[in-house]
Amino acid sequence: MDQFSRISMFLSVVDNGSFAGAARELGISSSAVSKQVQNLEHELKVKLLNRTTRQVSLTEEGAVYFERAGRALVDLQEAKEQIYELRSNPRGPIKVSLPISLGLKFLTPAIVSFARDYPEVELNVSLDDRHVDIVAEDYDLVLRIGSLPDSSLVARRLASCPLLICASPAYLKQHGTPETPEELSQHNVLAYTRNNASNDWRYQSADGKPGHVSLKGTFKCDAGDILCQSAIAGLGIVILPVFYIATHLVSGELQVILPEYETSPQREIHAVFRPNPYMSTRMRLFVDHLAKACRELPWEKKA
Repeated sequence: MDQFSRISMFLSVVDNGSFAGAARELGISSSAVSKQVQNLEHELKVKLLNRTTRQVSLTEEGAVYFERAGRALVDLQEAKEQIYELRSNPRGPIKVSLPISLGLKFLTPAIVSFARDYPEVELNVSLDDRHVDIVAEDYDLVLRIGSLPDSSLVARRLASCPLLICASPAYLKQHGTPETPEELSQHNVLAYTRNNASNDWRYQSADGKPGHVSLKGTFKCDAGDILCQSAIAGLGIVILPVFYIATHLVSGELQVILPEYETSPQREIHAVFRPNPYMSTRMRLFVDHLAKACRELPWEKKA
């Protein structure tokens, strides 16, 4: 048996906490696992495990070897996968999280076409508006909207995502159209509670001058689509990312207010993923596919 197989057995024993657990995982006998770990210790001339009748534990040397050997095997597996991908069609898993409305309204065709074109890629797509922890929840890629904070993650810009102020023609006919940001304080502004600053609107005028105005309203919600429908029904003014309202602006159900002012800071759509100097072919192809789809977003084509 080669050394890599022995190392894998040693790692399995530690992960399972026993030789019996490793044996069940590997489909061999406990005595075979024990023998190969002993052979590994003999080769290294060091004791890796403390053995008792009920459990095993790492020696100091074993802890060092477990950490380093584990990383080395992961690197080798990734190298093997990359070689396979270069020699054949992309394959393997991609776990992705997208904002609900953006994914459903504008990115569904791109996701479906990617799954059709690359049938050996195991695509796992989750739609969620919350801030997904890409590392803790083991995602390969998440789409984020907003100004990104500094982090160890890698981000690729896909498209702009302006926040627009709008209302239905019926609401504006009844309550008047605000001509300045300050006049918003006299209106019922529907609040998107996933925005930490839902009680304020920060903006920049056409000449670059910043400002902000305090908002008030009788309706709050953490779902942008509900707020959008509420604005269409004439409940009030709404400030939402463009993908919620783009089709309703075209239909005339909503109209933009204060177009000469821009919400600050500017929002953009980013593909965010963990740093990896050897990005897999399947990931690179998927990000490129999303980037191409985002160039066709209605508000991007107008820009």
